[in-house]
Amino acid sequence: MSGDPEPVAVVGAGGEGLALAAHLSAAGHAVTICTRDPRRVAGIVARRRIRVSGELDGEFPVVEVDPVPASALRGCRLVFVATVTTAYPAVAARLAPVLTESHVVVLFSGKLCGSAEFARALADAGAPGVDVVETDALFAARPDGEDGVRVHGRKRWNLFAGLTLTAARRHEDLLRGLFPGIEPAQHLIERGLVDFGAVAHAPIALVNLARIDGGERLLLYRDGMSERTVVLLERIGQEFVDVGEAYEAKVPALHELLDLYYGCPAAGTVLEAMRTVKAYADITAPTSLDHRMLQEDVSCTLVPMIELAQRVGVKTPVAEAVVTFASVLAGRDYRSEGRTLARLGWHGLSGAEILDRLRA
Repeated sequence: MSGDPEPVAVVGAGGEGLALAAHLSAAGHAVTICTRDPRRVAGIVARRRIRVSGELDGEFPVVEVDPVPASALRGCRLVFVATVTTAYPAVAARLAPVLTESHVVVLFSGKLCGSAEFARALADAGAPGVDVVETDALFAARPDGEDGVRVHGRKRWNLFAGLTLTAARRHEDLLRGLFPGIEPAQHLIERGLVDFGAVAHAPIALVNLARIDGGERLLLYRDGMSERTVVLLERIGQEFVDVGEAYEAKVPALHELLDLYYGCPAAGTVLEAMRTVKAYADITAPTSLDHRMLQEDVSCTLVPMIELAQRVGVKTPVAEAVVTFASVLAGRDYRSEGRTLARLGWHGLSGAEILDRLRA
């Protein structure tokens, strides 16, 4: 398959969904946006155009904005899901009745093992066999009014994967054509562990708890970090590396990962790298710990990473502490309600057995 222009559907109208829709429209694709609440993008509904500023600039047409999956997906073989990852089971249940074996679902971003969760939710909802593949969120973007999006930056490198290697290989040409710079991961676990945001967001939020609770306007990556607090990121980042090694995957150190994303080769430390990334310069912190940024990364990356680590005897004390603190502060039990291995259909499997499945 190739990246030749064709009708596509983008599910989700947050910052990432709108940036993705504009990117695909700019490449010549006829884009339909599917969102449960079109009122949030009333300007796009009225004008059928997305206004974009920043890294991508201009106005880009869309076919329509439709809340009904059956009509939004009509004629679209490619379905991009750019919702919050905690909503995957619900989104899969809504899409399942209208998906066929000819559809391809591309997750943006899957977090850790998102394709496994989404595919299982589709199967539980009675969908036929549908290839589910994923990459990371490639755009640092925020909605801009009811008709636009501001793209702060775009990653120039990332990995993609499918539930199996066979699925990923089937769609490699498609993904490379649509998103130059992305490369195939060895397997789904490697893809999910190469995610700077999943390492950074929760620890930064926790060390700035009082400022966030007070509603202070805080530049997340600039004001929220210091030489002392960045130690938390380095420690949890090393746990990502350790889990990756146990699953025969190469996970870059954090400053190397930022260099791959955005290009900051002179930066020798994580803090130096963060302060040289233009895309991070004006991104503000959430104003509540009930923000999706914290919920997604804790539920959908840290929880499955800890369980994967336990399968292979790798210790993850910092990640476990972050999950514990986040659970206490949110009044929730992320360890039981997050993306557990049981929810992926991997309950009782050893690390080696999980790898065998992913490599099929």
